[in-house]
Amino acid sequence: MSSGAVRARRPPSPPPNYHQPVPRFPPKEGHLDADERRAAASLGYGPSRKPGRTHAHGGYNLTSGEWKLLLVLVVVASAVRLFRISKPNSVVFDEVHFGKFAARYIKTRYFVDVHPPLAKLLITLAAFVSGFNGNFDFSEIAKGYENTPYVAMRMVPATLGIATVPLAYLTLRGLDCRATTALLASLLLIFENALITQSRHILLDSPLVFFTALTVFLWVGFYNEDKQEPFTDRWWTWLTLTGLSLGAVVSSKWVGLFTIATVGLGTIRQLWTLLGDLRIPPRLWIKHFYARALCLILVPIIFYMAMFEIHFLILENSGEGDGFMSAEFQHTLGGRGMADTFADVAIGSKVTIRHINTQGGYLHSHAHNYPGGSQQQQVTLYPHMDENNSWRFINATQDNHPEMDWLNLPELVYIEHGLRVRLRHLTTEKNLHSHDFRPPVSEVDFQNEASAYGFPGYAGDMNDDWVVEIEKGSKRDPVSSRRVRTLGTQFRLRHALTGCYLFSHKVKLPTWAYEQQEVTCNKNAVKANSLWMIESSEHTKLPPNAPKVNYRKLSFFDKFFELQRVMWQTNAGLTDRHTFDSRPSSWPRLLRGINFWVKDHRQIYLIGNPMIWWLSTAAVAGYIAVRGILILRAQRGYRDFENTKVVKYDTLCGFLFMGWSLHYLPFFLMGRQLFLHHYLPALYFAILLLCAVFDFLTSTFRPRWRLQIAAVLIIVAIWNFSIFSPLIYGNTWTKGECQKARWLRTWDFSW
Repeated sequence: MSSGAVRARRPPSPPPNYHQPVPRFPPKEGHLDADERRAAASLGYGPSRKPGRTHAHGGYNLTSGEWKLLLVLVVVASAVRLFRISKPNSVVFDEVHFGKFAARYIKTRYFVDVHPPLAKLLITLAAFVSGFNGNFDFSEIAKGYENTPYVAMRMVPATLGIATVPLAYLTLRGLDCRATTALLASLLLIFENALITQSRHILLDSPLVFFTALTVFLWVGFYNEDKQEPFTDRWWTWLTLTGLSLGAVVSSKWVGLFTIATVGLGTIRQLWTLLGDLRIPPRLWIKHFYARALCLILVPIIFYMAMFEIHFLILENSGEGDGFMSAEFQHTLGGRGMADTFADVAIGSKVTIRHINTQGGYLHSHAHNYPGGSQQQQVTLYPHMDENNSWRFINATQDNHPEMDWLNLPELVYIEHGLRVRLRHLTTEKNLHSHDFRPPVSEVDFQNEASAYGFPGYAGDMNDDWVVEIEKGSKRDPVSSRRVRTLGTQFRLRHALTGCYLFSHKVKLPTWAYEQQEVTCNKNAVKANSLWMIESSEHTKLPPNAPKVNYRKLSFFDKFFELQRVMWQTNAGLTDRHTFDSRPSSWPRLLRGINFWVKDHRQIYLIGNPMIWWLSTAAVAGYIAVRGILILRAQRGYRDFENTKVVKYDTLCGFLFMGWSLHYLPFFLMGRQLFLHHYLPALYFAILLLCAVFDFLTSTFRPRWRLQIAAVLIIVAIWNFSIFSPLIYGNTWTKGECQKARWLRTWDFSW
């Protein structure tokens, strides 16, 4: 049969009044079948995300009523934190330091602090805008403010403390907690006494907690965006803002590194989950990795370094922090620059001699004698340029040589290894001297006093003789290894008679020596502390065109890395005990506070809200216990982790517990001074964890019951707040009220 004769078969027509049956299980809106899910995953979308579907920014889907509630919370927080913020009108606790640093910024005088500059720069900006001239010195606690906009400076941490409250609300809503839970967290933060106290003064912990809270808020927003649709403009915005906030938190205090660790572990978990999803191509996974590396590593580093660039640009002049820095660094500061100086050093050269290791400064003497020992003229290290730093090399190879023989020498005698010399102090005309007397501070047998001895016209004696021992030279100047060259040669000075070495260490002399650094002659000298170099050299017989040298000009990166090293060393060196220091084991239990200010039976004392601290600590302990039980049950074959509710709250509480752990446990490794306020970032996570536990425990309750329980907790928190509020605001209270408020014997506030 030909193909043309074939009749096409038509599908049967439905009977009249036929209706398509309704599926027993109709798909939900936005549902994806298996092929659609695979295609969406290959583009990086979440498991139920269809391209083109809209969602709330960062998962923060708040009602109009919630935005009004946030406004009310901000008003209440402002009232609590700004009440009588002008009182006391005198310096409180560490305003001594951070107020002084603001004054140094305004005066552009260089200083060194163990903390990065961002929070201090914000306080300085407020002071500058308010007309502060930097003349008030913040020298001691309780010193009355004069012509200082201290209220404007206190407003910076206060404002950031207020802003932390809505961030906590939004963060818990982004973590899929109920509005009641978020409200509870906000009110607990509003009435937390320690956070209030810290935010009312010129201190850095309130900015630190704010940037920690901001980072967590932005990270949660990014996490929610990533579950929906990656690599959109929204996705990049949340990720970049998280990176900037990481830079801000670590630029306020190095404790921000713990926040970076928290986000870093969350990022690793994200990438690990993506790696295990076989629907995601390797190229897409690499794109995810590089995006996070760019925004969460490079962006914070750039932000952090930018803060130090601003720091260096402002602090352009010499100041009290010079002595912490290397000679090269110091000579980048205004007032410390040095003209080119002769490279050669010879008998008769007028020199300044610098100690290398301690950065204590120049070998120095002045017309003041030791009160004990030999009672001869003092020899010290002095960190600033001064005429009393000037010495002259005199040949001591022959006995009883005339002092000025160097003028009659037929040719220059360069200072070489093994040369025996004397050093003449030009201002007082005395020789550098040592003998068998103990130093005034380091009174041990192997230390001899270093002094200046003699008078005009006196050639000196054998105790004035020193032997030059060249230790090493500069790679850029081969000659500096054979003879002493300015800025190039490191050498030691060995006392010819006793064999001890001219030595200095980080020990200050008493006030009778103006607290300058001690110089001794040490028979057991650590080599690093007995190394010296010539910083400047002059000689009348050197021609004007003789080789000259100067310090190399440091780049930004040279200065940046040197300052990081100095900050680290200074921070590690804060090991002295303080009257109100405490160890980390006492913080979650709130065993001790810090006295900030006392006057006329009024006191400002940093103490937390006991109910909030102890409940948050109980929540941490409870999570550890429940998580341990779940792990044991899983080992016995129970399938708790297949329950979606368990998985949700385990993920939520696990993240907050990780934040608490990383902001608390590292302090156990630190040997430096620690105080209660170091716990505040960890406390923020503990309060959020407490509220997450509340959300879980009340998840089956009716909304009214949940709200009533939250109200009871808030009332108890406010009651605790009111009891200890005189310690926040410095209000007057009776002796009886003070004694009743001492719930623990370790709380050492008093009436």
